[in-house]
Amino acid sequence: MSNARKLADNLPTEGSLTGRNMVINGDMRIDQRNSGSAVTGHNTNLFPVDRFRCIENTDGSVSMQRVQDAPAGFYYSLKFTVTGTDTSLTTTQFCRALHPIEGSNIGHLNWGTSNAKTCTLSFYVKSSVAGQYYVNIFNGSANRTMVKGYTIDAANTWERKIITVAGDTSGSWSTSTGGGIYIGWMQGTGPSYIVSSTDTYVDAFDMVGANQVNLLATNGATWQLTGVQFEVGENNATPFEHELYEAALKKCQRYFYQPVNVTSGSNQRFGFYTASAYSSGTVVYGTYTFPVPMRAAPSYAVTNISSFKMRFGADTTATSSSYHGSVSNNTITPVFYATGTTFTAGRHGWVEAIGGGKVSFDAEL
Repeated sequence: MSNARKLADNLPTEGSLTGRNMVINGDMRIDQRNSGSAVTGHNTNLFPVDRFRCIENTDGSVSMQRVQDAPAGFYYSLKFTVTGTDTSLTTTQFCRALHPIEGSNIGHLNWGTSNAKTCTLSFYVKSSVAGQYYVNIFNGSANRTMVKGYTIDAANTWERKIITVAGDTSGSWSTSTGGGIYIGWMQGTGPSYIVSSTDTYVDAFDMVGANQVNLLATNGATWQLTGVQFEVGENNATPFEHELYEAALKKCQRYFYQPVNVTSGSNQRFGFYTASAYSSGTVVYGTYTFPVPMRAAPSYAVTNISSFKMRFGADTTATSSSYHGSVSNNTITPVFYATGTTFTAGRHGWVEAIGGGKVSFDAEL
């Protein structure tokens, strides 16, 4: 086969050569929160990597982590490891990985209309437990769902799965900044989430077919995911769209931004602020500009930081400062203010985080 023929066979049949993938961080490279450390927590949303919201709601337990184990052409994967078993999931118990796609990024699909476009979902998966697994595709209101199956043929082997996802001609699929399409990968669920008919949309929220593997039944069992791509076209699994690191990071920062993440006992300059001292010289307010507009006005959190200090121009004496979590919008946020020390009016400066810890802004779906 000629090189020209090979190239033609790998080109997308619809849409541009770039920007094909509606999934952000599908190669699991970005992990702002944990830098590769494992996370655990029962019945709580966890982000072992950016843009993948994971939860374990069972009588067992699971550790989740970005690991350096992946198929050829990739470096990282998202890994679930069972650390406590639940051999019989009941009622509404479940364990899953979920990727939300913002409505602003799916308008061209025309879902919810007679012109709805078919898409292709592709990904690499590996598990220590072979067998039947399922993904579900649902809308922001969780009242339109399609469940699709895939089989892991061999244990502990990377396999690429390609799933055709018909566009929904009914239902409401948001094209605003809320959740548009959610894609979930299940590791096991209770009977409440078993769908009666797979491969078709139902007016309900379901997760799996009746023969879904229960990963939680086996202590030490693992399940891994990477190379996730969701693109327009039927049977149109083009090669994974690798992006420059900074491009992928900026996409993730629309939903979560962590400008400070330092070890205990360390200090970090938080950033320059468009701030100045009042004429009284005793109070200073600052505003911070996000690197990209966030999806919505984010929540704000400070973890394990003993104090902040403000430095302003020639006023080299740092002062302990207070902070508040009021976030006015998704681009410029008043965050820190300092009191009790005389500054020279009109000077600008920066903030330092003292004692290590994290500062983060969250606008996740």
